[in-house]
Amino acid sequence: MATFDEWLDAYDVVYRALPVSSDLRCPNCGHRTLRLVFTGPSGSGYGYASFWCDTCLEGIHLSRVPIPDGVPARSLDAPAEERHGDIPSYRIVT
Repeated sequence: MATFDEWLDAYDVVYRALPVSSDLRCPNCGHRTLRLVFTGPSGSGYGYASFWCDTCLEGIHLSRVPIPDGVPARSLDAPAEERHGDIPSYRIVT
């Protein structure tokens, strides 16, 4: 199982590639199915990040992260089913 620090390193690589998608391998299972979704107050430029692998369903959740310009973010004002509808119930690595 990948450690929190390994997940954080993967997040950093994916984050730095934005707004282009990254094909980085999951630090846990090695598949190229990492997903990153930002949610925050509209227009604030910060929020939280949900970062996980669609294959092994492990990942991390980060708070108060900057949301890069040009990268879509889900609004905290949207109903919960719109904010979280396609984010699976993944195991959060601590």
